[in-house]
Amino acid sequence: MTQQSASTGQDLRIGDDERERGAARLAEQVGAGRLDLAEYEERVGRVYAARTRAELAAVFADLPAQVRPAGRRRPVPPAPPVPPGLPRALPPAVWMWVPWVVVNAICLVVWVATAVGAGHPLPFWPVWVAGPWGAVLLLGSLGGRRPCGARH
Repeated sequence: MTQQSASTGQDLRIGDDERERGAARLAEQVGAGRLDLAEYEERVGRVYAARTRAELAAVFADLPAQVRPAGRRRPVPPAPPVPPGLPRALPPAVWMWVPWVVVNAICLVVWVATAVGAGHPLPFWPVWVAGPWGAVLLLGSLGGRRPCGARH
């Protein structure tokens, strides 16, 4: 054993844990497109045959240290601000009903205007807007599910 390899620990023997981590690291490299399946199979064989850190390191000599940082996640962007003038204390379950109320109020106004313009009552078509959408919102509210886009 040379003085340099003794100081770096490259002649230390490795165990099954190191081999398994090496195989997983190779699989990440395949996923990143750096290795094809033939290279992967050849290198996995070398990983499982490796007895020392130096032999294991040789398998990864031409690859980056890691594909992605371990344990790091993308930061979650902050929730969009509440429009000025609206109360901030309302829970998200209430906010998901606001667009439903606004859209259905517009539909109701349009229905009334067309019925008055026709001179007789027309079929109440806004129910086809309010009904299905309201049913989905109600199920989401009762089930405790977060509305789409809610991050907390």
